Amino acid sequence: MFPRLQDFIGKWHITRQIAHADGATAQFEGQARFVPSGKELRYDESGTLRLATGQSMHAERAYVWAEGQDCTLEVYFDDGRPFHHIAPGAERAQHWCDPDTYQVYYDFADWPIWSSRWQVNGPRKNYCMTSHYRRGSGAT
Repeated sequence: MFPRLQDFIGKWHITRQIAHADGATAQFEGQARFVPSGKELRYDESGTLRLATGQSMHAERAYVWAEGQDCTLEVYFDDGRPFHHIAPGAERAQHWCDPDTYQVYYDFADWPIWSSRWQVNGPRKNYCMTSHYRRGSGAT
């Protein structure tokens, strides 16, 4: 199943694993919300990032999701710059952020449980980040 934009509306629980090539790991746990804003959805996530050192910190990020042509999901940075898009049947996307390459694979096979896996490579970055989403309390 490839979800439509409105299928994301509501609260989601997130767990995330970040595995660096050097063996260091980090975990994130928190909540994401997709909130309608005109024809788009504002994505906000907030939670706790735990580093391999044991240090914990608050972390958050925001994006804007929109529905594009042919039911694609368009993802933008919160300042409106294009990030990537996801097409039905080709749930892979790439983002170039000089000098690093970000490749993502979305898995919607168990909808409404879904995940994203980012492989990030570049001269200073080499990690895999996997996020798992499931409906949170109060989700619609």
